[in-house]
Amino acid sequence: MKIYGVAILAFCFLFGKITGTGLGIALGLSGDVGGVGFAMLLLVLVNSFLKKRDFKSKESENGILFWSSMYIPIVVAMSASQNVKAALLGGPLAIIVGCFVTLFAFILVPIISKISQKN
Repeated sequence: MKIYGVAILAFCFLFGKITGTGLGIALGLSGDVGGVGFAMLLLVLVNSFLKKRDFKSKESENGILFWSSMYIPIVVAMSASQNVKAALLGGPLAIIVGCFVTLFAFILVPIISKISQKN
């Protein structure tokens, strides 16, 4: 039985979208809350499960590698569609938090690089 990476990704995306939308409704919000995060978490878990059970073929591995490399540009494009004007009008807190998170990510890059070099 062959399971290709796109099929796994589609299942994880649908699960994440349903979970994020359900969480948003439960919290009284009109949008998806963390759907992409839930999808990525499930993708990591499914990938690990299939690898341990030796269900993955080379084609499946290549499909997952391809989509994992496409993930960051997709998330950047999704976040670019957010309402920046509303965030700016909402107050300086959004700008402060955004700058803090960006600086924190820049600080983490050399730390993660050093950790990966040791391994």
